[in-house]
Amino acid sequence: MARLNLLEETRFEKLPVSVFENPKIASVNVAHRIAELIKTKQANNTPAVLGLATGVTPIAVYAELVRLHKEEGLSFKNVITFNLDEYYPMQPNAAQSYVTFMNENLFDHIDIDKNNVHIPDGTLALEDIPAFCLDYEKKIGDLGGLDIQILGIGRTGHIGFNEPGSAPNSGTRLVTLDDLTRRDAARDFGGKTFVPTKAITMGIGTIFKAREIILMAWSRKKASIIKKAVEGEISGDVPATYLQLSDHVEFILDAPAASDLTRFDTPWLVKDCVWTEALIRKAVIWLANTLKKPILKLTEDDYNNNGMAQLATEKGPVYNINIHIFNKLQHTITGWPGGKPNADDSQRPERAEPAKKRVIIFSPHPDDDVISMGGTFIRLVDQKHDVHVAYQTSGNTAVWDDDALRFVEFNVDFTEKMGMDNTHLKELYQKMRTFIDDKKPNQVDTPEIQTVKGLIRKGEAIAGARYCGLDDDHIHFQALPFYESGKNQKNPVTNLDIELTIALLQKVKPEQVFAAGDFEDPHGTHIVCFNIILAALTELRKTEAWAKDCWLWMYRGAWHEFETHEIEMAVPISPQELERKKYAIFKHQSQKDRAVFPGDDAREFWQRAEDRNRDTAKAYDDLGLAEYEAMEAFVRWKFED
Repeated sequence: MARLNLLEETRFEKLPVSVFENPKIASVNVAHRIAELIKTKQANNTPAVLGLATGVTPIAVYAELVRLHKEEGLSFKNVITFNLDEYYPMQPNAAQSYVTFMNENLFDHIDIDKNNVHIPDGTLALEDIPAFCLDYEKKIGDLGGLDIQILGIGRTGHIGFNEPGSAPNSGTRLVTLDDLTRRDAARDFGGKTFVPTKAITMGIGTIFKAREIILMAWSRKKASIIKKAVEGEISGDVPATYLQLSDHVEFILDAPAASDLTRFDTPWLVKDCVWTEALIRKAVIWLANTLKKPILKLTEDDYNNNGMAQLATEKGPVYNINIHIFNKLQHTITGWPGGKPNADDSQRPERAEPAKKRVIIFSPHPDDDVISMGGTFIRLVDQKHDVHVAYQTSGNTAVWDDDALRFVEFNVDFTEKMGMDNTHLKELYQKMRTFIDDKKPNQVDTPEIQTVKGLIRKGEAIAGARYCGLDDDHIHFQALPFYESGKNQKNPVTNLDIELTIALLQKVKPEQVFAAGDFEDPHGTHIVCFNIILAALTELRKTEAWAKDCWLWMYRGAWHEFETHEIEMAVPISPQELERKKYAIFKHQSQKDRAVFPGDDAREFWQRAEDRNRDTAKAYDDLGLAEYEAMEAFVRWKFED
C-alpha cells in the first residue's frame, strides 16, 4: 500500500501520524490537499493563505504543485504566502537564501502575484527587525490567519527556526541558531564557519494559530527526533512537542522517519504480532538488552512482564526460543568473511566455494573502505582472495583549500630544485592563490583546484589500499560523473554512472561485492552510490550467470552501525588487526584531525570506527556470546529475481 498507516494512533502516540511508503507519494498527497484548499477558496472568491517551509523536505510538494499548475491549470492568483523563516543576515539573491529557494522551487514556475509573497527580510538593520516582525504578524492576522502551515523538523526538534527553549506562545522574532542546526546547514554554506548564527522565524504561537498544520519528515535521520515529538513529553527542549496541544495537526512521514515509533520499532508493546523469524530475533535481543541479561538467562516471566506473552505462548517454551536465537547469532560470527574453505557452510554467513573468491569493495568516498571495513578488507587479502577496491567518487569537495595550495607549493619547490621549467606551474599556483583568497562561501572551485583536491584524495586512497595489501592494478578510480559537479549539490545519476559500474563488474566478475549501506552520511553520497551498484548488478543478473551467483554485502561504520538484530555477518577483529585498520585510516591525512564535513560527531573517523567496532563486539558479549576486541558487521542484500 502507498499509505502504510493512515492516522493510526496508539497509546504511545500523542498526535495523528500518517506513514507513507516513500516521500514522493507523501508529497503528492500533501500537494493535492493544498490544491484542493486553493480551489475551494477560489470557488468562494477568497484568498488561500499558505504558510510555507524551505529545505529538502518540501521540494517534492512544490514540484507537484508546479506540475498541477502547468499540466492541470491550477492557478495561484488567489494565493497569499508567508514563509516560516530566513537566515540573518542574508541577501535575497544569495544561493543559500530562502528567497532564492522559493523562487527556484515554486514561485518562478507558477502564476502567483509576487506582491502576495512574504518572506522574512534578511537584509534589515538590527534595529528594524522588531517592527518588521510585528508587521509580519499583523499581515497574517489581518488575513484571518494561515489556512495551512507546512513544516519540516530539525534534528534539534525545531519547527521553523524555533530552537530548544522557545516559548509556546512566541511570535515572529530574531533567534540564535542551535549549533547542531548550523552543523546540519554547513554543507550548503561550504562549512559551519559560514553559516549565519541567527535567523528571523515565525514563532510557535504564530504556527499554532494555523487552521491546519502538516509536519513532514523523511529518512532515517529524522526517526529519533520524530519519536520524541510524537511520543515524548511536551518540553521546550523539543519545540515540536508543543504540536501535541493542537487539534489541527498531522505528521506526514515516510517509513524510515517513522521507524523509531513504538508501533514499528517494538510492535509487541502495541498489539498482537505475526511472529516472523526476523521479528522474533529483534524482540528477544530487545528483551535481553532492556533487562541487561544474556539471552540464555531470559525467563518466561521476563517475556510475560514485557509485552511478549504472545510470543511465549505461540512459539514457546521460551528457553527453546532463547536457544534458537542464541544459535542464530552465533552463526553470524565468522573469521572467514570470504567463506571458510572445505567447511560445512550450511550454518555460515558465506559460501565455502569457491575457496578463493573474486571480491570488489566499493567505496563511495576514497576512505569509506578502510573506515568501515578495514579489518575485513585486510582479512580478505591475508586469506588470499582476489580483492579489488573501487573508489566511486573523487571526494574532491572534502579537502581544505590550504591543503590544495600546500601540494602545489611542494610541486613548485620540487621542480625548482630539480632545475625543471615550472613557469606554467608558478602561474597556475598564483591563479589558485588569487581565487582562494577571494573565494566566497560554497563557491565552486576552479577545475584546476578540483583536480588537485581529487589527486590528494586519490594518493591517500592508493596508500591505504596498498597498506591493506593490494597491488596497484587492483585499485580502481571510477570518478563517477554524477559527483563531478564541483558543487556540494551533485548532478543527477545517469546511465553513464551505471554503465561504468557495469564495465568494472564485468571485468572482475566478482563472487562477492561489498558496498556502503550506511545512508546516514550528511552529504547523501552513500545511498546514491549504493543505488548505482544495485542498478548495475540488477541489470547484469538478467543475462550473466556469474552475476546471479554474486553476493552483495552492505557495510556501515563511518556514520552509523547496524543494529544487532540486523547483522548477518560479524567479523571479529583482533587488537592487532584493529591497529592495522587504524593505520590504514591514517593514510587519509586530509581527513584526519579536522575533516571538512565531519557531521555532528566530534570524533575523528578512526576513533568513530574503533569505538563502533568495539561497541558491536560488546553488544554480542552482553547477549552472552564470546567476547572479542572488536567486530565489523555486514548485512546481505536480497535480490528480488
